[in-house]
Amino acid sequence: MQKADGFLAGGCRFFLVVAEAGSIRAAARQINTAASAVSRQITLLEESLGIDLFERTGRKLRLSAAGEELQRALTASSLIHEQAIDRLNALRGLKSGRVRIAAVESISVSLLPRILEEFNALHPGVQLLVTVTGSDTVAALVRESAADVGFTFNPSSFEGLDVAHVMDLPLGAVVSPSHDMARSTQVSLKECMNHALAWPARGLSLRTLLDTLARRQKLQVKPALESNSLRVMASMAAHGIGVAFQTTIGIEQELSSGTLRFIPLADRGIPPDRMMLVNRPGLANQAAAAFLDLSRRRLPKLVPKLPPVQKIRTLRGK
Repeated sequence: MQKADGFLAGGCRFFLVVAEAGSIRAAARQINTAASAVSRQITLLEESLGIDLFERTGRKLRLSAAGEELQRALTASSLIHEQAIDRLNALRGLKSGRVRIAAVESISVSLLPRILEEFNALHPGVQLLVTVTGSDTVAALVRESAADVGFTFNPSSFEGLDVAHVMDLPLGAVVSPSHDMARSTQVSLKECMNHALAWPARGLSLRTLLDTLARRQKLQVKPALESNSLRVMASMAAHGIGVAFQTTIGIEQELSSGTLRFIPLADRGIPPDRMMLVNRPGLANQAAAAFLDLSRRRLPKLVPKLPPVQKIRTLRGK
């Protein structure tokens, strides 16, 4: 019986890798195992269970109804096991463990690394896994238990999430020090339209804010560049090619060194870009709970402050 249980456990591990990879060959490359060995394990598992776990179309594999059910069960079992390990780690004084973090690109540049550095100094035995992706995907990863903690902006849905911290950040134009607008203390979106624009791609929360403002003012946006990377757009601005848009998050070093200027948008009614720290409800992972607590305490101190004049003008422009 123990031998059979061991075989099933091994087969299930192969099954999960293949289910995620979508093919035998991709799974084999991922775990550095011969494709024939992976295929054999899947076949033996299906024979032992007496049911097909995949629908086969050429080399592509799609989970059957039975496969989907097994994947759900194994994922739930893995989460329970992980939570049990986390509780044991807590009893050992958080000397080990794992925290899965999802973050949007701008937060991953400077803000998140500073929190990671501090947490690592406090808990060097805890493994930190970071995924950088879009704002809604960050929320989805946390919601689906693929991440413990998320740093995001304006997620479209809060279903299945707890919000641990919120910061409203002003949106501004970003230009090089030599740009015509560099000496301005505030600008309107319409004024920015007189220059080459770097416009965020669809899927970024920033795009939704800017599109809403442009529609309200009936402005025709014809960007010189459209990108899903805030770093690319900020780099374009730093080289004097045009105007980019974002908060101060992600360009902290450039603002400090003077290679970029941040000019708050003065348009009335423009919503703030809302930075959020989110987590799964009832977070049982002790290492993740410790990381969440540190992040909640450190975020307000790490966000760059605008000069006093810019603060006043931004408030008047709202």
